[in-house]
Amino acid sequence: MFQLVREPIDIPKIAASLQKPEDGAVVVFEGIVRNHSNSKAVRFLEYDAYEPMALLKLEEIGVLAKKEFEIRDIAIVHRLGHMDIGECSTVIVVASAHRSPAFDACRFAIDKIKQIVPIWKKEFFE
Repeated sequence: MFQLVREPIDIPKIAASLQKPEDGAVVVFEGIVRNHSNSKAVRFLEYDAYEPMALLKLEEIGVLAKKEFEIRDIAIVHRLGHMDIGECSTVIVVASAHRSPAFDACRFAIDKIKQIVPIWKKEFFE
């Protein structure tokens, strides 16, 4: 599951959709909108993307994670549009037989998202 959405992300639904009886770990990473950036107070964020390419890159990250780590499945969902402080902007869910590769795959995926996915964040300050 690789999606760009404009509504709040239903994290429990995504996690439940990935979990299978053979999994010993389901790791969830949530990227949350924080109230500051470089000592400046943030009011809200807006995310925009080149959507066709962003979706392809999210899928590419998922394929790379499955090749690199011993995981069974991965979902990446990124929200676009206006987000208030405390809202989830990104979720990565990884299902695996063991916790270590699931944690490693989550870190790998969020780092790759920052590097290669054409999604732009605009911060609105106090």
